[in-house]
Amino acid sequence: MSFSLDSYFGIHQQSLSLRSQRNTVIANNLANADTPGFKARDYDFKAVLAQAGGQAAGGEQMRVTHSRHLGGSDGPGAPGPLLYRVPMQPAQDGNTVEQDTEQAAFAENSVRYQASLQFLNSRIQSIVNVLKGGNN
Repeated sequence: MSFSLDSYFGIHQQSLSLRSQRNTVIANNLANADTPGFKARDYDFKAVLAQAGGQAAGGEQMRVTHSRHLGGSDGPGAPGPLLYRVPMQPAQDGNTVEQDTEQAAFAENSVRYQASLQFLNSRIQSIVNVLKGGNN
C-alpha cells in the first residue's frame, strides 16, 4: 500500500503558496494607493486554485492538448493571470486602489492563509505522532 503526501495534504499545500503570493499582490496595491495611474490587481483565487488542483472553475477536469497550453501566468512562478480590480469609485488621477477593499481582501486572505497553515500543521503533527509510535 503506497502513501502519497500530496493526497494526504490535499489542496492546502497549493492554497498556502497561492495565498502567500496573493498577499504580496494586495500589499503592492496598498503600497501604491497614492500613485497616480496605478491599477489595482488581484488573482481570481477560486479559478487559480481550481487550476492548481487540475480542475476548471466549473469543476471539470482541465485538458492539455499541447505542451505550450499551460500559459496564462504573469511571470515565472506566478500562479495565474493577474486581473485588474474594477473600482467602485476610481480616483481622478486614474488610481483604482480602494484602501478599504484592499484591506478587507488582505485581512480575509491572511485569515484563510492561517487556516491552511494550521490544517497543514495538524497533518504534519499526526505524521510525526505515527512515526513516534504513539498518540502524543
